[in-house]
Amino acid sequence: MMSLFPQMESPGVALMLWVLACLSGPSTGFPNGKVTEACKTMMPLHGHSLPQRFPKHTVEVNVTEFKPGDHVKVSLSGPAFEGFFLQAHSAENLEGPAIGSFALADRKRSQVLTCGRVKNSAVSHTSKSKKSHLDAYWIAPRDAPKRIQFLVTVVEKFRVFWVKIPGPTISQPNTPTLATPVVTEVTVGTSPPISHLTQPFSALDCGSNKFCVRNPSDCDPGARDCFFLSFKRDHVDLIVVEMSGPSDGYIAFALSHDQWMGGGDVAYLCISDSHHVDIKTASLTGRAYPEFDSEPALDEMSWRLADGLIQCSFRRRIHFPALQGRFNLDANYYIFMADGEVSEGGMIHKHYRQPLITDGKFNVTGPAKDIGGSRSPLLIKIHGALMFVAWMTTVSIGVIVARFFKPVWSNSLLFGEEIWFQVHRALMVMTVLLTGASSILPFLYRGGWSDQAGFHPYLGCTVMALAIFQPIMAGFRPPPQAPRREIFNWLHWSTGTTARILAVVVIFLGMDLPALNLPDPWDTYTMMGFVAWHVGTDVLLEIHGYCLIHKVQVLEDDRIQILQSITTAEAQGHTFKKTVLFIYISGNVAFLITFLTAIVKV
Repeated sequence: MMSLFPQMESPGVALMLWVLACLSGPSTGFPNGKVTEACKTMMPLHGHSLPQRFPKHTVEVNVTEFKPGDHVKVSLSGPAFEGFFLQAHSAENLEGPAIGSFALADRKRSQVLTCGRVKNSAVSHTSKSKKSHLDAYWIAPRDAPKRIQFLVTVVEKFRVFWVKIPGPTISQPNTPTLATPVVTEVTVGTSPPISHLTQPFSALDCGSNKFCVRNPSDCDPGARDCFFLSFKRDHVDLIVVEMSGPSDGYIAFALSHDQWMGGGDVAYLCISDSHHVDIKTASLTGRAYPEFDSEPALDEMSWRLADGLIQCSFRRRIHFPALQGRFNLDANYYIFMADGEVSEGGMIHKHYRQPLITDGKFNVTGPAKDIGGSRSPLLIKIHGALMFVAWMTTVSIGVIVARFFKPVWSNSLLFGEEIWFQVHRALMVMTVLLTGASSILPFLYRGGWSDQAGFHPYLGCTVMALAIFQPIMAGFRPPPQAPRREIFNWLHWSTGTTARILAVVVIFLGMDLPALNLPDPWDTYTMMGFVAWHVGTDVLLEIHGYCLIHKVQVLEDDRIQILQSITTAEAQGHTFKKTVLFIYISGNVAFLITFLTAIVKV
């Protein structure tokens, strides 16, 4: 009889240990707050170098004046955050060394650090536990400058942080106030006038008088989570475009003849920089930086920054001469929407998540529609769904059946073979088929190998190879009494266990890739819940089997009692195992439905 996946000692403990080893690497650069390397720049050393703009957190002090030796209470508050780094600097030289020292108000959640030659000149977190308020006391030195300003870096989570959030300025008594800088207004003659919007856009005319793209579908353009794009014909050859979305940097839409950005596609961007929005057009070629047009050829441009949203509006002609290199709008295009970060000076950075793409080509000047889109291509969704079915359901159930249900169904045959083996083999064959079909889809989508997906494709191909190797190896399994049978058993078990562990790691890596990008951190915690569910079931059945063996005591002086004990214990044990299997399958299906629902919604 051929077996495709492991049946030997329970791999549950090995599975948990391997997964934890792969996932226990640092999720933040310094979860213990020992960040003296960041004393000068105050930049978290996460490898993610772009801080957020528009801070959410505030620094407050209990005085406006100080004298050397004073203790000034400094309070940091705002939405829940994991890490922080607080310093005091001369208000006239914020790039200079830290000034003064700190005393702690909460030694459990905060600690003092030494920056440069000044002891206790900074305060940071002690762990990545969530916090929303912290106090510390700044001690003014004898040689303190006349004015002090507090600066703080706040880490909300690994990729979301703010650097050098400016706090209040305090001064020594009788210090003259700073002169107010003179603001000079510069007018660029070639730029068209830009006005300010006074209220959010409306979706009331979507599908009747306006062509709209919304994500999530039917969302309110004034909501914090709504990406909105609309086109409304204003004249025979003019169209009004409205775009809004939640972003601290930029939002953009693009028109393309296919589902790949580049190849001369046209993009329209609203770029927020220093509390101002620039509305620009650009040509996109491959993965190169956009080529911005010197003259956007847009009219009546207006914008608004409010409630965490960027809103911009403009008019443009429907038809342009071919020499200008711009698309006419009365044709069918895929519509992309993207958002990303902006560094100082208005330089945009690549969108950090998959753009929203419409499901088909649309003519925005044609009949009014109200449509949505997806940030995950259909082939990638199917790829993820098939992998979840294979490695969360069929393989897990198949291994449990082979490991624990041989005695339960040992005397029942199905098509000439024992039932447990037929179930095991059917589930494992299905796993191989689902994995094989799923592995082809990313190559069809990308048109080849992807260098943008990190370790995911390499480990995925390794899992595919191991999955194919298992049934081939099983076809050459020696007879039960053959000397090489023990070697085969260990090789079969170790190959299958390795494939399952790597598959879980691959799923963890794939969930956060831009092409799928399931909600974070929900996806990680849910997948960890599934791993714990499987390992817990495995351990429970192992403990039950151990107890069952010790329950049946062989009484040499009463053969009838021996048989009765064995029969009763086996019957009870089989009933318990069947109950656990039913609950386990129900739980697996629940986890699977949860993930499939999330994939559909992406």
